Amino acid sequence: AGRLPQAEAIYRQILQTEPDNPRALRLLGLIAFQVGKHDIAVELIGKALSVKPDYAEAHNNLGAALQAQGKSDAAAESFCQALVLKPDYAEAHYNLGIVRKTQGRLDAAAESYRQAALFKPDYAGAYNNLGNVLQAQGKLDAAVASFHKALAIKPDYADALNNLGNVLHAQGRLDAAIDCYHKAISIRPDYADTHSNLGNVLKDQGELDTAVEHYRRALALKPDYFVAYSNLLFALGLHSGCLPAQYLVEARNYGSKVLAQAEPYTHWPVRPAGPGIEPLRVGLVSEDLKNHPVGFFLENVLAHINLARIELVAYPTQPQEDDLTARIKPRFSAWNPIVGLSDQEAAQKIHANGIHILVDLAGHTGHNRLPVFAWKPAPVQVSWMGYLASTGIPGMDYLLADPVSVQESQREHFTETVWYLPDSLYCFTPPAASTKLVPTPLPAMRNGYITFGCFQNTSKVTDAVLAVWGRILQSLPQARLRLQIKQLKEPAARERMQRRLARAGIGPERIMMEGTVFSREGYLATHAEVDIILDTFPYPGITTTCEALWMGVPTLTLAGNTLLSRQGASLLTCVGLQDWIASDEQDYVARALAHAADVNQLAQQRAGLRQTVLDSPLFDAPRFALHLEDALYGMWRQKRGLDRTSGVEG
Repeated sequence: AGRLPQAEAIYRQILQTEPDNPRALRLLGLIAFQVGKHDIAVELIGKALSVKPDYAEAHNNLGAALQAQGKSDAAAESFCQALVLKPDYAEAHYNLGIVRKTQGRLDAAAESYRQAALFKPDYAGAYNNLGNVLQAQGKLDAAVASFHKALAIKPDYADALNNLGNVLHAQGRLDAAIDCYHKAISIRPDYADTHSNLGNVLKDQGELDTAVEHYRRALALKPDYFVAYSNLLFALGLHSGCLPAQYLVEARNYGSKVLAQAEPYTHWPVRPAGPGIEPLRVGLVSEDLKNHPVGFFLENVLAHINLARIELVAYPTQPQEDDLTARIKPRFSAWNPIVGLSDQEAAQKIHANGIHILVDLAGHTGHNRLPVFAWKPAPVQVSWMGYLASTGIPGMDYLLADPVSVQESQREHFTETVWYLPDSLYCFTPPAASTKLVPTPLPAMRNGYITFGCFQNTSKVTDAVLAVWGRILQSLPQARLRLQIKQLKEPAARERMQRRLARAGIGPERIMMEGTVFSREGYLATHAEVDIILDTFPYPGITTTCEALWMGVPTLTLAGNTLLSRQGASLLTCVGLQDWIASDEQDYVARALAHAADVNQLAQQRAGLRQTVLDSPLFDAPRFALHLEDALYGMWRQKRGLDRTSGVEG
């Protein structure tokens, strides 16, 4: 980089005598590109091509400059033109792969990277990027193989080590992932992405303190690294030692940093909406419009939304689709992916669509697009369901909750205004396999002892939780504990959990440990082996609690003092099971022992629990859809009435 001014001077001198020298024009454009002057790069390289239209290298460079401007379609055209002129041009194949992935065209991207590697067998970058695409396609084993090819060519390739760690994490091979991240950091100590990714694995292992350290290290290296900040906030939300006021300080700080890089809209091209006029145009931003807990909760609600009142527009943040996607797509008037768009581009797209209310379904979870909301592309913006704490985004107007999950005294824990739904902020969609899977008789009747169960991630099963479970099992010498946790398919994770259980006074003879059951039907069937679910705290189950109730298994939960920690209490209140809600650890133990002692009552409850919950508001989609519609209209009226400084363009 230090020699760029010298090179620039040489090329400008050439142009003084040869104004149309295509090579000098291209190389000057390439220098402009390298220093971030993309408009100048496009202009200079364009001049080179006007002189020499068959200049393959210039088409490739022009594509890179256009891609840097966010003009993916034009960039793809340039790379394709380079390949017409030079079919074995590995770099152009590689660059086209980058564009195709940005566009969400994963099959085309994979083929481009394969072509790059075909024409340049030692192209480590092509194998690395191919691995990323394969992971995005869910082809995890193939992704691992591709990263290994990159590392065979370039053993000190920190990017490939980082990415290999990501796919190993996705496979549940946590210790192997950690090893990759440590190797990447040893090569590049200032690799902020790897510190953040390492924090994610440590979080999943329940090592929250160490995870937080790595997130903070990532932010020290890259202060505007919003992904790491979201990871930090998510971890702090899980941390029993982080008070709501402390979390809110961090959330506000995140919001300030995001806002500093945005230019919020103050006028919106939205049509008048209301009864007898036009429906509210509501956008949903999520990566989870598929087989995912968010998708499970959405499906039944969307099927009952009155489209005469609410017009739905989808903004998927990831390209993957599945059978659930296919079922819900017809409920949307438009399906507008924002995959690969910058925050500004995504905001411009949403703003131009005339959205009245924009709803975020991710919060500080993976692949969120919260920074887009800082641009305020819609006049009213709402956080719902996907994240159970404040986002900290200044432009996020409301957060949907219910009276149990956010008590009046806790409203001050949010930068958003809390808007209450009357029953629950969730409505569960009965599993598609429900016609074949029915609740079984109480297993304690045949076993002669109570089997407690937990189907959560290890990040939720803290030592404090295990200590309380230990007190329960010590009081019930015949009882067993079944842990069905995806991370436990890894031997090292099982050994680690065994040691933690032993410290809590729970011997191996009392434990059944199982890893992932890959089909949802198979997972639901495992409830036949469990009498009572023991909820985790302060991060309780949500989807798992609803699924257990559907399968006839009650959950014992502990109500905390945050939106997150009160979800179990909210769900159980909604289905009328208040006697399964504990107020503190002592009450949790006492209720577990009391319920376990009344096996006949457990058996009777199990037989009727599915119908009980089916008749409750938690499973009543028409009721919930109406409440949600009313809430959206209420927020629209309130916000538009309060905000006199901004405009609605008709």
